[in-house]
Amino acid sequence: MPRSRHRVVALVTAPQASFELGCAAAVFRDPPYRFSVCTEQPGNLRTTEGFDMVVTSGLRALDSAGTIVVPGWLPINREPSEQVLRALTRAHRRGARLVSICSGAYLLAATGLLDGRRVATHWRYADELQRRFPAVQVDPDVLYVDHGDVATSGGSGTGIDLCLHLVRRDHGASYASWVARRMVMPPHREGGQVQYRSEGPELINRGSESLGAVLDWAVAHLGEPITVDDLASRVNVSGRTLARRFEEQLGMAPGQWLLGQRIARTRVLLEETDLSVDAIATRVGLSSATNLRRRFRAALRTTPSAYRRAYQGR
Repeated sequence: MPRSRHRVVALVTAPQASFELGCAAAVFRDPPYRFSVCTEQPGNLRTTEGFDMVVTSGLRALDSAGTIVVPGWLPINREPSEQVLRALTRAHRRGARLVSICSGAYLLAATGLLDGRRVATHWRYADELQRRFPAVQVDPDVLYVDHGDVATSGGSGTGIDLCLHLVRRDHGASYASWVARRMVMPPHREGGQVQYRSEGPELINRGSESLGAVLDWAVAHLGEPITVDDLASRVNVSGRTLARRFEEQLGMAPGQWLLGQRIARTRVLLEETDLSVDAIATRVGLSSATNLRRRFRAALRTTPSAYRRAYQGR
């Protein structure tokens, strides 16, 4: 096992998400790392889960850190103090590696160190991060992005993926795999955040031009070779009018929505059944296993088999 010690310090702030902090603590708890936490104002610190944690170290702890982890930054619209920004930029200037988990990218973006770089954050926070920091290049789908001196992860659990990646980079695949086995985690996950998205039910205008009825019909007949003309005929309008209504009410084209529903149904069948990919392709109207695999990979950046293993544990 590697003998050198590398100091990892998590910069926490109230309310602190304990899961994101736990991701870093679990990965970096053993030698060759030494893990600790600090905060701007030491003392009792509230967590998002409702309990308090006691943090005894202040920002000076960052001065000797080899890696600084920001395990979330809530609320995301909070402005960091000049003291925190100076501490992070000073640490980066002397060679410390800066790492964010989930919403922690907001704090790193505020330092200016992410300008011009590709950045990961929780997919729910991606649009707002891009709006507030237009100089960064937000990728809402990836699990993490590593630039060497700065690394960012997507939502919550992707912090484990990023931290294991950093261990692999620091000490090799064998040691990283040992850490992953200790945590009963895969050493590497395929795909990106997009495979874990759940946007919730669509809120649709139920007025005279509502798409509700035709959407309900389409979802009930996904196994059939539905075309845009089929959808238009259900509401007695032209294809052009249907496209306008889709854009107004759903923000996308009819064909795009239909494919999204087929992918969503595929995900459910992969998660909850043992049906073959061929059988699923027939049920969701994607005609063949080859077509389903191609569409699935394009949409979710992973394969149906890898997706099923992730959700069914096999």
